[in-house]
Amino acid sequence: MALQLEVGAILEGKITGVKKFGAFVALPEGKTGMVHISEVSNSFIEDLSTVLTEGQTVKVKVMNIGEDGKIALSIKRTLPPEPRPARPARQGGANGGRPPRQNRNDGPRVWQPKAQQPQGDLSFEDMMAKFKSQSEEKISDLKRVTENRRGGGYSRRRG
Repeated sequence: MALQLEVGAILEGKITGVKKFGAFVALPEGKTGMVHISEVSNSFIEDLSTVLTEGQTVKVKVMNIGEDGKIALSIKRTLPPEPRPARPARQGGANGGRPPRQNRNDGPRVWQPKAQQPQGDLSFEDMMAKFKSQSEEKISDLKRVTENRRGGGYSRRRG
């Protein structure tokens, strides 16, 4: 039974060449694929020849098969995921050295939105008109300040 070459398939192959950028792997059915250096290990590899050698049998996952027939492979995606490092313990316990809370309602904290400023009985259109008016005032103030910084025209020339 021949293994079918398709994206996602996990196969075994032999390394036929190791370059700076990756390794070439002979696959079943006479095909050849390449494992980029970034797809070899979960940790950084500076020199690929220290990790892989010609003739070595490796397990690879087919990542992509290009229209030109190039086959992209990954070794690291066949490996079990690395365990995440444990978070360092905070000094002073969970409360940062403070004594535990002593409240009547010492239950879990629940997020509540901040109180909105009362808008009264303004409709959406009224709120938009108010916003537009305030924006126009701010723009005219900004223009006035900008013109004053530039000299405000020709009247300030010294004769």
